[in-house]
Amino acid sequence: MSDPTSLAELISRRRSIKQFTDRDPTREEIERLLELVAQAPNHRMTQPWRFYVLGPGARRAYGAALGARKAKRVADPDAAREVVDSVAARHEALPAMIAVAVVVHDNPEIREEDYAATWMGIQNLGLAAEAAGLGTHIKTGAVMDDPRSRAAVGLPDGERIVAIVNLGEPAAVPDPKPRVPARDLTTWVD
Repeated sequence: MSDPTSLAELISRRRSIKQFTDRDPTREEIERLLELVAQAPNHRMTQPWRFYVLGPGARRAYGAALGARKAKRVADPDAAREVVDSVAARHEALPAMIAVAVVVHDNPEIREEDYAATWMGIQNLGLAAEAAGLGTHIKTGAVMDDPRSRAAVGLPDGERIVAIVNLGEPAAVPDPKPRVPARDLTTWVD
């Protein structure tokens, strides 16, 4: 049997967790995870990542921004309002939610490097959370650029949200999704 904390095992075991228990991760647990984000490879050592740990009110406001975007597809005004309220309440109830942002550099090359480095850090967070018995659901999308979402996070000008990370103790772990083997996507070039 392989070591359950080996890197290969953690990578294979990590899933997007959508159901969490009621246990909130502690501040110390979150700080340990964020320290590991900051250990990601970063060309030029710009250390571009920024972290916003959202409390219940900020989670609700972010959820309301997401809900408002979803509600645009609902014709009935009462049903649309219910969509906003429902999404806001689900976000408020999350055990923890972290907005991972990047400082947007003026130089396009550095901007791209910093974005990639931040994603490497987010992968560190997901794997470290798995090793600590926590789960993550890493979320992306156009909502992160919405002025209401940016306001909910408290994001200053000059930063961009790269991902929202929902964090907590898994209540259920989904089965793995099928993946194309890497060998089928690999070209060996002489």
